Amino acid sequence: MGIVLILLFVAVGLYALVFWRALIHDAQNRARSAHAARSAHAMPSASPAPSASPAPAPARSPAASPGGGRRRDPLLGAALLAHMAVLLWPWHEDVFHFGFAYLLSATVWIALVLIWLESRHMVIGRLPVLLAPLAMVVVVLPQFFPGAGFPLHQQAPFFVPHLVIGTLAYGVVFLAALQALLMAAAEHRLHPRRQERPGPLTALLARGHQALPPLMVLERMLFRVISVAFVLLLLTTVSGNVFSEEIFGRPLTFNHKTVFSLVATVFFGLLLLGRRLWGWRGRLAIRLTLGGFILLLLSYVGSRFVLEVILNRI
Repeated sequence: MGIVLILLFVAVGLYALVFWRALIHDAQNRARSAHAARSAHAMPSASPAPSASPAPAPARSPAASPGGGRRRDPLLGAALLAHMAVLLWPWHEDVFHFGFAYLLSATVWIALVLIWLESRHMVIGRLPVLLAPLAMVVVVLPQFFPGAGFPLHQQAPFFVPHLVIGTLAYGVVFLAALQALLMAAAEHRLHPRRQERPGPLTALLARGHQALPPLMVLERMLFRVISVAFVLLLLTTVSGNVFSEEIFGRPLTFNHKTVFSLVATVFFGLLLLGRRLWGWRGRLAIRLTLGGFILLLLSYVGSRFVLEVILNRI
């Protein structure tokens, strides 16, 4: 238990540093933008021909490398390593505890790892501001809600692969939902005069002066992530339903978890099919992606939350 507490302290501290640094960088960007706007307003309307003096170079993001490319954030990488150690520590015990809190922690970790790996090729903008506080909460959550215990030596051979693939599916679907929010933020920046107000998460991601990738690039990335998520969901659903007796020791039952998982898988499959046959994109893709994520969240996390927290049953 002492080692787990040390790992938790390190992970939370590193995530807090990532969050604090992102806030400082965002404040600096806003200050630069305000200064540039004041300078532009202070310029006279009629001015002589501009001299050949070079324009000041834009401030470089702390994630930018001297060669002009981008480098992965080592501080976030260290936080992810500590988070991974917290997730893997229970596996050395004879009884492994798994519940909604562990799944939420692993889901956020997987999404952050994928974002960190992609940060060399894309601008991640305000995602650290949004995800670092969430990671600080979910990394600690399993200590308060450990979930059900599973004696690993008594489980069927398919149990651990099913658990790993299902957790990966949750993480990739969560990343797809974040990509959809980035698309909504990019669309809001392109069309700021629309009558409808953006949601709070969209407004948070749209704020700031670090440019988002082009909308078409975000859309291609979204459907690439959805394709991976659909394959993982299909594997999880098929293995859980076809091999239910081998994995869980009981025949298949169509409860709310099974129904929500099936509907979420169908959601993403229809979205990919609609993209290929009818060119579905834009707002429709955003809404279907977020809808599929909510359905998947309800399938296990929602039901386990009700059982473990509200009903106090494991």
